[in-house]
Amino acid sequence: MNKRKKERVGIIGTVGIPAKYGGFETLAEHLVNQKGDEIEFLVYCSKKAYPEGTVVHEKAILKYLPLNANGLQSIPYDIWSIFHSVRKADSLLILGVSGCMVLPLVKLITRKKIVVNIDGLEWKRDKWGKFARKFLKFSEGLAVKYANEIIADNKVIQDHVFKSYRKNTQLIAYGGDHTQSEDISPDTILNFPFLNEPYAFKVCRIEPENNIELIIKAFSKAGKLNLVIIGNWENNDYSRRLKLKYMGVDNIFLLDPIYNQKKLNEIRSNCLLYVHGHSAGGTNPSLVEAMHLKLPILAYGINYNKATTQNKALYFEDKQSLIDILKSLDYVKLKEISEEVYKIASEEYTWSKIANQYSELF
Repeated sequence: MNKRKKERVGIIGTVGIPAKYGGFETLAEHLVNQKGDEIEFLVYCSKKAYPEGTVVHEKAILKYLPLNANGLQSIPYDIWSIFHSVRKADSLLILGVSGCMVLPLVKLITRKKIVVNIDGLEWKRDKWGKFARKFLKFSEGLAVKYANEIIADNKVIQDHVFKSYRKNTQLIAYGGDHTQSEDISPDTILNFPFLNEPYAFKVCRIEPENNIELIIKAFSKAGKLNLVIIGNWENNDYSRRLKLKYMGVDNIFLLDPIYNQKKLNEIRSNCLLYVHGHSAGGTNPSLVEAMHLKLPILAYGINYNKATTQNKALYFEDKQSLIDILKSLDYVKLKEISEEVYKIASEEYTWSKIANQYSELF
């Protein structure tokens, strides 16, 4: 008797795997690692990002497209991937809504299952212009209307979809248990001697909606605790302006991206306080990772972050409230917070749980 053919799922909307870019790429890699024995994954990758890429990675087949996966090219990149996947896969997992403008046509030519993770509310992000915001909002609406299943990674986004479109969604977040604590090595201390003193830490893209300048101003005003931020400071005029403006402040240390995961974890996992300033999106992967590292969380008090941390972290609303928190830090309270958010992460944000939730949809 012939062995039954495995379901093939096309994963659309990532830069590619092995993951080295962001949350969707990490998600794709862990789905492949966790469920590759049960499901055959076809992962679409950018040839621009992986010029020497292999045809197979772990348990996945990789298909390379000669376009960038981000920016304006993300639209044709995703559309190309969708139509190729309609021919080559049994089901489609679309991460993000950039290419979802073609779903009305796709539904006319195939009855294959389409699952869309709509990501955060991209159309609300400050970095997009007026036209881009309208396009993303339009694409979100088409995704919700034409997909067989919609995934929201945060309760707030789930509520938004139901309120705006009267459609139910699957609530599936991100895992963070791939991260691990590391002791700071003598070499790292030599390169970054300020790590000998207590410090707060933040890693993120340097974008307005991450409240970078608000956080820097508060820490420079409070003045007691060092702040270390790792980010893409040379990425645009906004980030370069911030670095030039604040790089001389005594307790502010602005570091360029660190792609060595062990080195990054050395700095991240030994901070006194993890600062999360994101004001857009849903369940942010870096926040979930910090929770798994058992770090005390100080987060911008938007509903997404409160939902992710189940109201167990410290929250600030503006510069003054952040200054007030920094001037009255309670070290016993920080320890309690670290234990509480770690418990949440261990129960809610593990890759085995996330992968099982995705696989059930196929």
